[in-house]
Amino acid sequence: MSTSAEERVRPARAEESPQSFLREQLLALKELLDKPLATYYLIIMCSALLLALGLMMVLSASSIEALNKTGSPFSWFIKQSLSAAIGVPLMYVCSRLPVKFFRWAGYPLMALSIIALVMVLFVGSAEWGAQRWIYLGPLTIQPSEPAKLGLALWGADLLARRAKQGRIEWRQMLLPLLPGTAILAVMVMLGSDLGTTLVLFMIFLALLWVVGAPIKLFGGFMALAVLAAVIAIKVEPYRTARISSFLDPWADAQGDGYQAVQGQIAIGSGGWFGVGLGESRQKWSWLPNSESDFIFAIIGEELGLMGTLTVVALFGLLGYAGLRVAIRVNDAFTRLAAAATVAWVVGQATVNMGAVLGVLPITGIPLPLVSYGGSSLLPTLAALGMLLSFARREPGAREALAARGPGPAARALSWLGLRRTTRGRATR
Repeated sequence: MSTSAEERVRPARAEESPQSFLREQLLALKELLDKPLATYYLIIMCSALLLALGLMMVLSASSIEALNKTGSPFSWFIKQSLSAAIGVPLMYVCSRLPVKFFRWAGYPLMALSIIALVMVLFVGSAEWGAQRWIYLGPLTIQPSEPAKLGLALWGADLLARRAKQGRIEWRQMLLPLLPGTAILAVMVMLGSDLGTTLVLFMIFLALLWVVGAPIKLFGGFMALAVLAAVIAIKVEPYRTARISSFLDPWADAQGDGYQAVQGQIAIGSGGWFGVGLGESRQKWSWLPNSESDFIFAIIGEELGLMGTLTVVALFGLLGYAGLRVAIRVNDAFTRLAAAATVAWVVGQATVNMGAVLGVLPITGIPLPLVSYGGSSLLPTLAALGMLLSFARREPGAREALAARGPGPAARALSWLGLRRTTRGRATR
């Protein structure tokens, strides 16, 4: 029995259809990413989703501890919501500020951070083996958090000015960037905060990498960092215990390895899709710092592997968007500041999640945008607002924004009489 030409071709077309579909989707994705405002909306989307997830998980993870200590399960969630209510407008304002403002802001922010870190050593409070916080009535300030933003802005402007003068020698790269970073690092280390010192080192290396420092310089700094870390571990017994518990937490599951073990139990009990939102068992006073340093473990327990992979994907997309800004802009300062911000936010997230999963030692740093703590949330949102400001200056972005017309915030201001619109475009 003979078959028609159409019947003979149909199986081949059916075999090619998945490839054609994948090719069409990749082309559609490429077309979407080629749009001038793709980076801008990607940063907004990732930031909003991580912040919303963080508020939801802080409510869940902190409810039991907050009930025990304050009598209300919503106490810490309300504080985090107030921080977000301040941070989101701050992010919006930063997204509208010019680049020259950020170039100027790095210097006073760096100076204020050093002063505040000195104050921590004299009037700060020590908790969990580290002296990081200053208590001002109901407010708790951790100066090492804005210090990250200060170093990123100050270092970026410093190297951008040197680059403007022509080719930079490696000695010019290090002075005064290295002494400034060292002052911050020493102040933070005196407060026994090894995790934040590591993040400052990431920012420092990112700035040198973007400006084109020689590879041998990185090798020297890495060797120096390893030596400093070994010395820091040896001089503090609790750090030695943390390294021992990192290598084998189950050897002392009720002692130094307790937090790591409880975190692994939380992650492991979540399965593929978790035990359900709000249904965590480890938050019932089993897992210390479940709302801050180990909130990723609660995410894994309540939302499962799918929830943790979503968080990883969101940070990956946020890092991609930040690097895309650094690649597409022409200004040296913008490129340096964007790369330093990515190293800070994504690097800190990697260290936090690695500690929870047991592949890195516990350092006690929060998961950006997700963990409880206004001192961490506000500088992070300000830095992401800065990235939005840079993304608005990508090729074609200004024209696309102008064609879009006034946004919701501009329309709200015009309704209040604080902003008038002319021909569909907002004017101050």
